[in-house]
Amino acid sequence: MLQTKEITNREFIKMIEAASAFLDQNAEFINSLNVFPVPDGDTGTNMSLSLDSGLKYVNESSSTKVGELAEALAKGLLMGARGNSGVILSQIFRGFSKDVADKETLSATDLADAFAAGAQTAYKAVMKPTEGTVLTVVREAAKAARKTAAREDDIVAVMDATYKAADAALQTTPDLLPVLKQVGVVDSGGQGLTFVFQAFDDVLNGRETAQKGAHQPNPTEMDEMVDAEHHRSVQGKINPDDIVYGYCTEIMVRIGKGKQVDQKFDYDTFYDYLAKLGDSLLVVNDDEIVKVHVHTEHPGKVIAWGQKFGDLAKVKVDNMRLQQETIIEKDDEDAAKATPVATAETPAEAPETAIITIAAGQGMQTLFESLGATTVISGGQTMNPSTQDIVDAINDSHAKQAIIVPNNGNIFLAAEQAVKVVDIPAVIVHSKTISQGMTALLGFEPDHTLEENQSAMEDNLSTVKSGEVTHAIRDTQIDGFDIKKGNFMGLIDGKIAIVTDNVEEAAIQMVNKMIDDDSEIVTIIYGADTNQETAQHVEAAVEELDDELEVEVHEGDQPVYPFVISVE
Repeated sequence: MLQTKEITNREFIKMIEAASAFLDQNAEFINSLNVFPVPDGDTGTNMSLSLDSGLKYVNESSSTKVGELAEALAKGLLMGARGNSGVILSQIFRGFSKDVADKETLSATDLADAFAAGAQTAYKAVMKPTEGTVLTVVREAAKAARKTAAREDDIVAVMDATYKAADAALQTTPDLLPVLKQVGVVDSGGQGLTFVFQAFDDVLNGRETAQKGAHQPNPTEMDEMVDAEHHRSVQGKINPDDIVYGYCTEIMVRIGKGKQVDQKFDYDTFYDYLAKLGDSLLVVNDDEIVKVHVHTEHPGKVIAWGQKFGDLAKVKVDNMRLQQETIIEKDDEDAAKATPVATAETPAEAPETAIITIAAGQGMQTLFESLGATTVISGGQTMNPSTQDIVDAINDSHAKQAIIVPNNGNIFLAAEQAVKVVDIPAVIVHSKTISQGMTALLGFEPDHTLEENQSAMEDNLSTVKSGEVTHAIRDTQIDGFDIKKGNFMGLIDGKIAIVTDNVEEAAIQMVNKMIDDDSEIVTIIYGADTNQETAQHVEAAVEELDDELEVEVHEGDQPVYPFVISVE
């Protein structure tokens, strides 16, 4: 077994790359662990996309300190977090990053303590922590890490213990959550985190299979990365004197070729020297070529270093201070010629209160806008928006305050993170369904305070019954139903109530269970997988159930659910 005393920036980046790749490869498997056999299992997708965002922030950092890279990872995870699983993953690494904030490298004890801090932060992020979930997995993994670190200083041993404990805890989740045992699956979020720890363990053990499919660019992709990095580093009109490293330097070296070669190529040796010369460093290679992009004050040293490993196939040096001087001159000239034009997005015309809601389908968007939503983020089941998406919607509104109406319980944690990040007062109305969201908007009063509107809109949630018709994606037995793949199911307030092989019948039977003597209005919204004619058949059948009901039919264009039906 390999032994090592510390994790440097190189190992840390490889660990995140491997974990991101492994989640991506296994996203569909994690999705398949969804308890309900409906096409909305998105835990794997959410965790994969969230970690992709974290990796992006890590790759954009020029730091060689693990603490600073961990901070970048946590920030990227937070802003890219999708779904509750993605947010919890972000909180694990938020706690991790805070614990290692001042570390240049990590020892075995540092790693164990960071995992423990991550577990603690994740538990605090959830209002009602539930055992048998990812929380159980991270807690048990951290406990094993600390126990191992207390007796030895080998990081590989600590990571081995962490992964093994995570996997063991994952296997206990069906015993802690009866619904998991009923369906015969382990917790999906816990499985995702176990894959992350497995990838970390593979990297520290030198198992290259963990890197298969990792988000590591090859030399032919370098130009796109360089363009993105250069834009990120020098974008905007800045003072040329504020640029610390003024020369954007690119070289391409043919490894082992040329008369000045005096060193055998080793990636770590090659990278470490360049990292001391500047920032925005990118180094990628294959067996024949290594490409470099770096911002430095010493382009000659970069070129000379490359020649020690091979001859130069390409050299490009740009003076970024000169470029910025040119940009400023041109912008000043353009500004002098321009005539100010008022736009609809100026703060003076912005709404006092932005109402941000989430729904999929053009028809759904139109319906929400007609009820007063100022912004409709496209998303919902299988397409949870990220924290960044919600933050952007709030910022783009230019409003003085905001109300977020998620329409999906799996978006609550991302919304909560967005509320913490934005600069204006913002609150959440905890609508779990489209029907609840629409009813909530009816409670909004422009002249009321933010808190008064939140309270009134929350109160409206209990006045509506929510029904959704969807199809089964696998055979299963749950809640007393023997469900076959392809069956249509009617879900009432999130619980399976109807199982049949006909979509119309599922909708009609579901409404029959939803209505009672106090019911007055039934709203039928048909989606992309059905049509108006079928919706009208359902409408006629509902009217036969009770001729005093007022029935409305709308085209929603929503995916996943052929029918979304509310009863008030």
